[in-house]
Amino acid sequence: MSEWDKKYCNMEVQAYIKIEKKGIGEFQFGLVSGSITGDFIIRNDEDVFDFTWEGCDECDEASGDGWMEIKEDGAAEGEIRFHGGDKSMFWAKKQ
Repeated sequence: MSEWDKKYCNMEVQAYIKIEKKGIGEFQFGLVSGSITGDFIIRNDEDVFDFTWEGCDECDEASGDGWMEIKEDGAAEGEIRFHGGDKSMFWAKKQ
C-alpha cells in the first residue's frame, strides 16, 4: 500500500482483499477490515471493480469507496478511500 508499510498492513493477518463474481467481498489490512459491494465495469478498455465498503478501523465504524483494476495475469492495483479521510493505492496478487 502506498500509505501504510508492510509491517502495519500484515500486523493481525496477512493483508487481503477477496472479491466474489457476484461483486461482494471482504478485506483486511492492519486494524482495518470490512465488507465490499461493487460492480465489474469496463473503464478505458480495462476491467475494473468499482466498490463501496463499510467496516471498522481500530474498532471505530468506517466506510468509503474505491476501485481495483484487474490485470490479465490476475494481479490487481487499486485505491481505497475512507469517507472524509485517508486514501491509499494498493497492489495485490491472486492467490
